[in-house]
Amino acid sequence: MRRACRCCNVLSLLPYNATMTCISFPEMAWREAGDLKKARWRSEAGVPPHTTVAVADDRTSADDAYRLLESGTALLWRGDWVNARHLMQALTKRADRRFGAMRGKAPKSPAEAFNRHREQQGLRAALLGRLLIPLTADYEVPVRRAQVVREACVEVYGPPAAEDSVVSLRELLSVISAHEWRKKGVPVPAVQGRIYPHFGVFSPVRGEYVALIATAPLPAGCDLAFDIGTGSGIIAAVLARRGVQQVVATDQDDRALACAAENVEKLGLTAAVTILKADLFPERRAPLVVCNPPWVPAQPSSPIEYAVYDPDSRMLRGFLSGLAAHLTPNGEGWLIISDIAEHLGLRSRDELLGWIKSADLKIVDRLDTRPSHPKTQDVSDPLHAARAAEVTSLWRLARNDGIN
Repeated sequence: MRRACRCCNVLSLLPYNATMTCISFPEMAWREAGDLKKARWRSEAGVPPHTTVAVADDRTSADDAYRLLESGTALLWRGDWVNARHLMQALTKRADRRFGAMRGKAPKSPAEAFNRHREQQGLRAALLGRLLIPLTADYEVPVRRAQVVREACVEVYGPPAAEDSVVSLRELLSVISAHEWRKKGVPVPAVQGRIYPHFGVFSPVRGEYVALIATAPLPAGCDLAFDIGTGSGIIAAVLARRGVQQVVATDQDDRALACAAENVEKLGLTAAVTILKADLFPERRAPLVVCNPPWVPAQPSSPIEYAVYDPDSRMLRGFLSGLAAHLTPNGEGWLIISDIAEHLGLRSRDELLGWIKSADLKIVDRLDTRPSHPKTQDVSDPLHAARAAEVTSLWRLARNDGIN
């Protein structure tokens, strides 16, 4: 056992083999004031329980906390809630200095720069994720001046459990933030209302692709459309607002399906939009099939990243290879995708064109737009060159069988 640290009054965890009663909620144990404590460990990103845990409070300085986190020790907070948030801000600044800039030799290629950036961001997330906060079985934070988090926790974790738990403060703050976004929503002019994103479901903050869908010419007689990988339901809602009589929106993720259903209901579009759990396509053909797959072929490291990263371009290739079989003879498939993967050296334009050709598809047209998010102007961003050159496109595709 290690000695107690005077600056933060901590004791490291004794070796303990946790008993798994449920894959999602393994048990975590730690020593506190000489006693062995246990609680369920929560992690939406699938991070395993920490094996070395210390207790920190208002006496713990940011420098001491950072050194412990950097050594691999997790810190369970027992101080004031407001001070915990201040500590997280201070730790984040230190982590940004440590992991924000490219170190060592300059990357030889955009792909190497991307991979190093992802590695650095993963190390940063792991370090900051070691600051922990307790939760009671009824989703209360048992520290002074604690914020009321019960409603936010119920939205993400479900009904209160029978046991106390421990969660990363960084994750809990994300849960709280998602709850606030879910309450106020994101205004989207194309749907004449707001979209209310859920935790783990990508928010439609990139308005340029929504504008493309709202203005692209609909195929003649388009009374049915499929929205593949609907997420928040934004594309289905735009199509319904444009007058498509029936939209079938599919997704595999239960949170996305619940989010899309809630948004469709709040927009008054339940008569026009059907939400369906499916792996890509529903059965049937449609005159319009739309898909906005993740744009970057890389491995996600958290739930929200599944909207950004598509390992080996599996969803993109699955959509293209199955599109012709789900289009009516004169129908169109709309692929909404950015070319940032090309600028990062992760996928070439020739690869994309080859997948389109091998799927017996032809290109009818391509509508392009430039993104306007703040990172396109941030020259300190390690990926600035790729972001500054990025173009988002709506590819209008059709069956290449001589019928169109």
